Amino acid sequence: MTRGARGFTLLEMLIALAIVGALLVIAFGGMRVALGAWRQGEDRAEAYQHVRGVALSLARTVGSAYPYAGPRGEAPESVLLFSGSDTRLEFVAQSSPAPFPTPIAFAAVVVGFDESAERPGLVVRQRALPNRNPFTDAEVVFHDPTVTELKLQYMDESGAWQDAWDGANDKTTPRAVRITLGTTLNGRTERLPPLTVSLRVRAE
Repeated sequence: MTRGARGFTLLEMLIALAIVGALLVIAFGGMRVALGAWRQGEDRAEAYQHVRGVALSLARTVGSAYPYAGPRGEAPESVLLFSGSDTRLEFVAQSSPAPFPTPIAFAAVVVGFDESAERPGLVVRQRALPNRNPFTDAEVVFHDPTVTELKLQYMDESGAWQDAWDGANDKTTPRAVRITLGTTLNGRTERLPPLTVSLRVRAE
């Protein structure tokens, strides 16, 4: 005579359900962490690509710099309209950042990091030439608050990098301009690799 098969007791069932529940909590918790990390990675990659696109567009504009001589303000004499600091660059471009209502040959362009704005960021201004006060009266055509850092450097004749350039005194444009942009991701500044832009024409 065989004995009937023994079933699970209520206590064993409760213990098994508790173990399964704990494993599900651990699994879903890990999945939530993984999804959060994936979203952060996607956001970081998207922000990085955006700033890289801005840097490439800026490099194209700077690459069209032309050694244009003209007056500054009310002064009658003409000077080379190219000057820059580590966070601001004034120059004349053959390719304007934004289209004008009518075609023009040259545009005064100002690139800088504006900390005084309501939303600090990269600001690009332009004004058609010829004009008096071409840089001080230039109008904003681009503002990007996602760019939280701008660093500019200028290559001299010896190949050394300078943090400032004055075309009126040097009477020439630099051989190249190095542009570094940064953006803030998760409270930390991420800098793109510097872009070096050669200036095709230099005035002697």
